[in-house]
Amino acid sequence: MNEPLALIWPAADLRASLAAVLPGVTVEVCARIDSTNTELMRRARAGATTPALLVAEQQSAGRGRLGRPWQSGAPGAALSFSLALPLAPRDWSGLSLAVGLAVAESLHPAIGLKWPNDLWWQDRKLAGILVETAVAPAQATRQVVIGVGLNIAPRPGEGFSTPPAALQELLPGVDAPAALARLLAPLVQAVRCFEQDGFAPLAARFNARDVLARRPVRLSDGTEGLALGVGPSGALQVDTAAGRREISSAEVSVRPAEGGR
Repeated sequence: MNEPLALIWPAADLRASLAAVLPGVTVEVCARIDSTNTELMRRARAGATTPALLVAEQQSAGRGRLGRPWQSGAPGAALSFSLALPLAPRDWSGLSLAVGLAVAESLHPAIGLKWPNDLWWQDRKLAGILVETAVAPAQATRQVVIGVGLNIAPRPGEGFSTPPAALQELLPGVDAPAALARLLAPLVQAVRCFEQDGFAPLAARFNARDVLARRPVRLSDGTEGLALGVGPSGALQVDTAAGRREISSAEVSVRPAEGGR
């Protein structure tokens, strides 16, 4: 964590922008770490309850949903950060969707959302979301850790099933610090609104960016059907040969089936 940084990060400005909604928040930027989510989860399990933003220019063991690796590339090629804060919503369903929606809306109108936790542009993955929670022994407060990995600069497509998209294709000249400054406050505001009102008020906005809408999809159990957007809880609605199914993020992964547009 003591390596020199490759970029200039406005840590004081980021802290100031968060102070009103996250009193006492700490902001750390490091050159390299195993995983920002892993580090904040370690702290949460050890009893940390103070809101914290941890940014890394490179991650040696970044990870996404279902344990998939997240490759950050060279310093500046991606924005990798995690935000930890105490959270107590009535229903946790749809939190990762609310986070993805906030990030997409803060960055560009053309960014789409692929259920449950990816940002897409032109059928290519632009960013991924990882949400984890922890309760330390003797602590009653649940700490949520929200991780975001966002491609900033174009990168080679080798090793990817689909070539990745990059934010600089949409916003030429943007760098990782500028992207973080652009999305951070809207993200925190969205999480606080989710805590109060849940996902239902956001469903229509998510569906407006849904890249799977009206597309044939294949579920991880092999079932195929037509994706019809998300419901009030954030569950994906899929019409299958056996009827309508509601899919939760804990049950399956969803990919466009062959023949989809």
